[in-house]
Amino acid sequence: MSEICDKLHALFNSLPRFTFPFDESRIPQNGIYVLFEKGERGHGADRIVRIGTHTGDGQLRSRLRQHFVSENKDRSIFRKNIGRALLNRAGDPFLAQWNVDLTTSAAKRMLSGSMDVEKQMRVEGQVSAYMRANLSFAVVGVETKEERLRLESEIISAVSLCDECGPSQSWLGLSSPIAKIRESGLWLVNELYKEPIGEDGFRRLEELARRQG
Repeated sequence: MSEICDKLHALFNSLPRFTFPFDESRIPQNGIYVLFEKGERGHGADRIVRIGTHTGDGQLRSRLRQHFVSENKDRSIFRKNIGRALLNRAGDPFLAQWNVDLTTSAAKRMLSGSMDVEKQMRVEGQVSAYMRANLSFAVVGVETKEERLRLESEIISAVSLCDECGPSQSWLGLSSPIAKIRESGLWLVNELYKEPIGEDGFRRLEELARRQG
């Protein structure tokens, strides 16, 4: 997998890079995003630490806002996982509350009267601060949901199967309580170690990347 992973890193590192705050008008309505993290290197370039997309039509910008702008960990599993790692690294027992999905009425009833709302807001702020200071991303426009999901899965699999690029010893994800994140070196738990992108898929990805250049 090292050869195709090397090609993926070269391609995504060659694309325009976005950091917070980003100009949404430069981001396509539909596509795939690839995230990089400060201090992480792979294949002589910035190491890919997450690959993602969206399901709803025209929702790429909204998905990126959920990660970087909206302080609600239950609308972004990425934010939730960053918070988990920060809290676990600190040995903070608030991790148990952070794990609860507060979008459900059952969870709200369960935590009624015991939820530390102020701490929740502080941790959301810490997650935002970390992400905005340490993460950047590139995007490739992909119009159809079927192709977005296929390419996302194949890219994730290729990177997770590569044995030549892995996390640094200081990578925050190594403090995650989730084994799949620690072991893969990616902020992901789904689509790992499946069917990787092949040469045809990579050529298609290159074609899509050129279109937005």
